[in-house]
Amino acid sequence: MDKHEGRDAGTIRLDDPWYDALAVGWGEGAEPSPPRPAPAVRPAPGASDIYREVQRSAAFQEVRSRYRRFVVPATAGFFLWYVAYVVAATAAPGLMARPVLGAVNVAMLAGLGQFLSTFLLTWAYARHARLRRDRAALDLRWTVFEQERGQDRNRARRAGR
Repeated sequence: MDKHEGRDAGTIRLDDPWYDALAVGWGEGAEPSPPRPAPAVRPAPGASDIYREVQRSAAFQEVRSRYRRFVVPATAGFFLWYVAYVVAATAAPGLMARPVLGAVNVAMLAGLGQFLSTFLLTWAYARHARLRRDRAALDLRWTVFEQERGQDRNRARRAGR
C-alpha cells in the first residue's frame, strides 16, 4: 500500500485492506441533519419513564433495601470466612495440620466447611428471596406490565384515528 501525502492524505484507497465501504463517510464531516422542530404536543411517556417511576417508588426501594440487608452482611461474612481460611493455611500450618480424626485434619475440615457454607448461603439466599422479596418484586413487575399495556392501548387508539 502506498503512503498518502499532500492534499489527499486522509482519503482511503479502495485497495486498502482496512477499507469498509459501508463505513465510508461515517462521522467524517458529513452534513449534519437539519434540526427538527419541537413537537407541539408533549409525547406520551415511554417505557423508560415507567421504569424510572418504578425505580423511584417506595415499593422498589423496599425491595432493594431488603436485598442489600441480606447480601451485604452475607457477602462480608463469607469473604471474611474465606480470608480466615487462607490466612490460617499460610500463617499457621501447624494448626491446620493438626489431626482431628484419623487422617482428617483441621485444614480438611475447614475446606469442607467452605463448601458447606457455600451451599448453606445459597439456600439462605433463595429462602430470603422467596419469603421477603419475590412477591413484592412480582407486584412491581405486574405494575410495569399494566402500565406498558395501557400505553400500547393508547398508541393503538391514536394510530387508529
